[in-house]
Amino acid sequence: MTIYRSLAEVPADFGPSALTIGNFDGVHTGHRRILRRVRELAEQRGWKPSVLTFNPHPTRVVAPDRTPRLMTSPDRRAELMEEEGIRQVLILPFTEELAHLSAEDFVRQLLVERLGVRAVLVGDNFCFGYRQSGNTAVLAELGRRMGFETEVVHAVAWRGRVVSSSGIRRLIEAGRVSLAARLLQHAYALEGEVVSGRGVGSAQTVPTLNLAPTSDEIPAAGVYVTRTTDLDAAQAWNSVTNIGYRPTFGASDQLSIETFLLDALQGGTPRHIRVEFLWRVRAERKFDDAASLKVQILKDARTAQAYFRRVRAWTGRLPRQAPKPA
Repeated sequence: MTIYRSLAEVPADFGPSALTIGNFDGVHTGHRRILRRVRELAEQRGWKPSVLTFNPHPTRVVAPDRTPRLMTSPDRRAELMEEEGIRQVLILPFTEELAHLSAEDFVRQLLVERLGVRAVLVGDNFCFGYRQSGNTAVLAELGRRMGFETEVVHAVAWRGRVVSSSGIRRLIEAGRVSLAARLLQHAYALEGEVVSGRGVGSAQTVPTLNLAPTSDEIPAAGVYVTRTTDLDAAQAWNSVTNIGYRPTFGASDQLSIETFLLDALQGGTPRHIRVEFLWRVRAERKFDDAASLKVQILKDARTAQAYFRRVRAWTGRLPRQAPKPA
């Protein structure tokens, strides 16, 4: 995959392209349907399967008070898009100038003249142009005039629930990470640097990796079965992760994300990790002392180990999309 981060980087041969446009936060199952259709159409016509997305989120420029807490960084979105066969992604800086383009200028100047579109595929709620003056009907009319196809891919429903980024965010905020994983088709994850903690774990309970996440969307406080990956060494471990405020050691206003590895750590401490949240074990709670907390952590570890054994028994491999334990 090739990633471009500005119009200045876009080559003259970006097109001919089959292109989809959007924020694609989470790259959930509805997004994946669009991406697969882009790839399919591109393969049929000899075009390049492509995506136009934005950074920052457009609402940060036009309506900052409505900016959502995002689940995935632009680079992570691109990684997930590549799984569906996308070959090139333009992560376009969203600016006031771009926000003020009319719907027609957006299509002519950006899509046709710069990105060489032959087909544009979007969801049925797609809006574009100054003050969202354009919709799918406007896009189709502009396509007829400017020589590209327009295809609207309808929303995906799962057990009567329309799949949307906002709905998945609500699930994550409620700690329902296993259901979120079904709608995402991958486990929700936090990435970031491993930072120094207060030293309480290594001294009084169990040693942990303390994560400083780059994402704004944090699962509800509690203990989770997780899978942790060293992003620099591509090594992974089964793990248990606590999100919370360390009530056993006194009230704190600083959220901590602490991961206890169930497998032996080979080599030095990782510097950059991804923690995938598979299942919520319990809510965070206060214990009488550090010794009682350590007993509970080890019990949580056994629960997690049993979880991974069941998953292996069912699928023969570690989970990418976590099933709910029996």
